[in-house]
Amino acid sequence: MAGRVQFELVTPERVLAAEEADLVVVPGGDGNFGVLPGHAPLLSTLRPGVVDIYQGDKITSRIFVAGGFAEVAEDRFTVLADEAQAVEDIDDAAAAERLSRARDALTRAQGSDEDVAAAEAELAVAEALAVATGAH
Repeated sequence: MAGRVQFELVTPERVLAAEEADLVVVPGGDGNFGVLPGHAPLLSTLRPGVVDIYQGDKITSRIFVAGGFAEVAEDRFTVLADEAQAVEDIDDAAAAERLSRARDALTRAQGSDEDVAAAEAELAVAEALAVATGAH
């Protein structure tokens, strides 16, 4: 359909979204960006955050992504997410617990830079998840 973006969000486990949208805004590695019909081809990393899917001028779906990649092609927009979940399905208590565990893991991370980097990456995901749910 002309004037719409064919959007698909895929995780390693399943297709979480496959729909036409008027606008999709994603948390790109260099900042949020929106994709409208006719967007120039683009490949971007994703940082932890929320994908907003618009129908008209209203957000109809919000999906948390932990990271991944986004590809804009002539006729479609695809997000390949490491982990994703509809924001309304996120358990606030579980998000708060994940944030607490991530903070503890970073405090305990010692030795290799790899351990610290992994703990920092998990903390970034947990913080974004907590912000998405208001559990921070």
